[in-house]
Amino acid sequence: MGKAGQARQVFRTYGKTKSASKVKSTEKRTPGQQKLKKGLVPGSVLIMLAGRFRGRRAVFLKQLASGLLLVTGPYAVNGVPLRRVNQRMCIGTSTKVDLKGADFGKVDDAYFAKNAAAKKGKKDEMFSKDSPKSEMSAEKKSGQKTMDDAIVKGLGADHKAYLKARFSVLQDVPPRAQVLSSDARRSFTRQL
Repeated sequence: MGKAGQARQVFRTYGKTKSASKVKSTEKRTPGQQKLKKGLVPGSVLIMLAGRFRGRRAVFLKQLASGLLLVTGPYAVNGVPLRRVNQRMCIGTSTKVDLKGADFGKVDDAYFAKNAAAKKGKKDEMFSKDSPKSEMSAEKKSGQKTMDDAIVKGLGADHKAYLKARFSVLQDVPPRAQVLSSDARRSFTRQL
């Protein structure tokens, strides 16, 4: 509990000879756009690892200016809407989907911004029972539908089934040994 004999005192000196140099604000670099993970190209299928849609598969559309990935289910196939995802929270697979005819150029980070009127509100209104629920605007719903229609047309029955299926670890197979493409999974199950 204590020290034998007199209590030892250790005196430390903290760099009196060194001067701490501060980085000037002009020297600070602004972070650039993140690099994409290896193997991520528009049209590749991702498995989302976190959030409301964890374990679901989604199609990668493009990287936004903020560095987040723009993905969609498509909503008609597996219920995943157009959303932004951090690339750390997803696994890329080797499965690719054809994106011909899909126009998602107008979607950027501002597309996902919330209304300023929705943010402002009194605390009493937050807990009231008859507070208005925020729903997606009609233009966003129609935009989701038009973007998804072009993607769904290019999907075959096997791709639709693959996108609908939730990701889970196969029995008696360690996760590091799993191959994450639809073709490899079908061939793997045939071998068993």
